[in-house]
Amino acid sequence: MRCQIAAAAICLALALTAGRASSQEVVDRIVAKVESDIILMSDVRELARYQSFLDGKSQSDAEILDRLIDQWIVRSEANVARFPQPSGEEVNRSIERLKRAFASPEEYEARKNQSGLTDEEIRQFMKSQLYLSNYLDSRFRPVIQIDEKAIEDFYKTRVIPRAESRGQTPPSLENARDFIQEALVQRAINEQADKWLKESRSRVRIEILLNEKVQ
Repeated sequence: MRCQIAAAAICLALALTAGRASSQEVVDRIVAKVESDIILMSDVRELARYQSFLDGKSQSDAEILDRLIDQWIVRSEANVARFPQPSGEEVNRSIERLKRAFASPEEYEARKNQSGLTDEEIRQFMKSQLYLSNYLDSRFRPVIQIDEKAIEDFYKTRVIPRAESRGQTPPSLENARDFIQEALVQRAINEQADKWLKESRSRVRIEILLNEKVQ
């Protein structure tokens, strides 16, 4: 579920510098300045490749840049707080969950080859994604409270219709309670994170250079 934080709130499954190639065949350029740091066109292209690997398509350059700026904000605060990096074991578990999200191992390999990503690049993206999502989880989860009515409403409007649409017998409310509780917590974390990021952007110096012509 932690992986979903980043997907719904800021698409935190991704790093500003993860997977950056050591050399570039094309001329790179700065597409944004955030405080004293820069975001390069290569960062945008690499995130586009990762999105294509995950979903078969990617967002526009402007949308990807927006995500990278959000990631910078989260990473900066996490670094200041000295938030720990995910363990190798945690990264391995997340990669295994990612593989199971594909229809088959063959589809996973085919999508990976199509995107041009290596196993190590995917691992670095996953590690960075976990770092950001774990930090957001630790920051917002303690203040979130889910009441019984919210759980019951989710059960009636989401769990039962979904099961019936698949021709399945819905689980009992008690059996589904833990799943519903976590789903609602994750949604609340996403909402809190989104609000915090919007407020944080107003306090950060950001200069967008994406559409400027290369001299």
